[in-house]
Amino acid sequence: MESTHSSLLIRLRTREDSQAWSRFVKLYTPLVRHWISLLGVESNQINDLVQEVFVVLLGRVSWIAENPPDSFRGWLRTVTLNKCRDHFRRMKRLVEPQLLERIEVAERDPNEILTEQEYREFIAQSALHLMRDAFSETTWRACWEHVARGKSAREVAVELGITENAVYLARGRVLKRLRSELEGLWE
Repeated sequence: MESTHSSLLIRLRTREDSQAWSRFVKLYTPLVRHWISLLGVESNQINDLVQEVFVVLLGRVSWIAENPPDSFRGWLRTVTLNKCRDHFRRMKRLVEPQLLERIEVAERDPNEILTEQEYREFIAQSALHLMRDAFSETTWRACWEHVARGKSAREVAVELGITENAVYLARGRVLKRLRSELEGLWE
């Protein structure tokens, strides 16, 4: 089991922490891909744009950790929009005007490509999946069944052959770790 005492964002500051960087990329790649696809980028070009977004982040990670933006989500969204805009400009002869318009609309309305609630759910689900290996199978399943699937503590306890209190303790440990991991990434 891995122990984490500081947030993932802080751990990214030291470029030697490849585990933190790998975790961050796994956590945010689905979200950035989702945003890019909603903006109308062709599927065969999405991975290149995702990499461009992470290159910007890698170059700014110390700055972000020392001077965190008011909204990490907003900052990452802006970087993603700018990379998409650059992409569409490079392809200006081939791009339909409504694609550039989607970016303008998304820029004016922070909820256009993902509401705050959707963002939180997206990141929490990704983080929970990534954290699975950090806990015993029983602890993980107790939390997952109780929190993600909405089963009662009693139901989960019976299924797993543990006490209700053990379900609550498992939930508390996993969620505490989740909050710690997402500190600074969670507005």
